[in-house]
Amino acid sequence: MAREQLQTLTEPMYYILLALTQECCGVDIMDKVKALSGGRVQVGPGTLYAMLSRFEEKRIILRTGEHGRRKSYIIADAGRKLLQKEFQRLKRMTEDGAPYLDGCTREPK
Repeated sequence: MAREQLQTLTEPMYYILLALTQECCGVDIMDKVKALSGGRVQVGPGTLYAMLSRFEEKRIILRTGEHGRRKSYIIADAGRKLLQKEFQRLKRMTEDGAPYLDGCTREPK
């Protein structure tokens, strides 16, 4: 059975949508993703613009402006719903794992 597109989000997708809860352009999105993830997730221009194109096509984000080559975006209602759904899914996963992992220490070396 084929997996439904955008059923779950990758980490870069999740952080891109988080960044777009406020209007911003591509360079700002890359900076916000890095900041929001504490530097753990970084997206390059190729990945970012491919995702923005896909999100825009699916009406998950909206283009709000274009000044020369600089384009600005913001999350659309469909994107907010998708982001909230993913947040709840991740939250459930951590809650499900907590009883098994709380109190566990580092893996043996």
